[in-house]
Amino acid sequence: MHRPVVAAVACLALMIVAGPAAAQGAYGKIPEPTMQDVDPGVDHTARDVDLPPELRRQSVFYRTDQPPGTIIVNTNDRFLYLILGNNVALRYGIGVGRDGFQWGGTHKISRKAEWPDWTPPPEMIERQPYLPRWMAGGPGNPMGARALYIGTTVYRIHGTNAPETIGQAVSSGCFRLVNEDITDLYGRVPVGTKVVVEHR
Repeated sequence: MHRPVVAAVACLALMIVAGPAAAQGAYGKIPEPTMQDVDPGVDHTARDVDLPPELRRQSVFYRTDQPPGTIIVNTNDRFLYLILGNNVALRYGIGVGRDGFQWGGTHKISRKAEWPDWTPPPEMIERQPYLPRWMAGGPGNPMGARALYIGTTVYRIHGTNAPETIGQAVSSGCFRLVNEDITDLYGRVPVGTKVVVEHR
């Protein structure tokens, strides 16, 4: 199967580190991960620089009652917000579930993985029996460089090898970021981070 096809069906298929450094990042320049931060020597196909300006990672004004460190996913606007406090959030452009696969709710990050393997859930296999039953992690894997598993659901916040799908509704309910952005987010949030998915 060609990689773009696999990417299209993948998932078609966050407590800030407390302290002054985190606060400074909220109001100053957000550190940019280098390709070495992702995985040295690997040709990556999903980079922040490939995105339109409005979908690139940036700090924004964001008013919410949620505490700093919370992840808020807005499926309609196709943005993920990491709440920094003082009405500031770090915003990431994301790809979301297509019609019929969008959902809402409050969960926590239950697991984190680097270069995760992909095992499509039974529900996805039933809809798309041609999918591989398992795929090893790596740059060709549609799960991308990192994954954050959402509670006990089958959904994840993960990377992608198809940056053109960011800002689109193409998945089976997972939320995808370019590899540089998921690597940045992965480094900022621990297991147990609250995730609020807003679908309105």
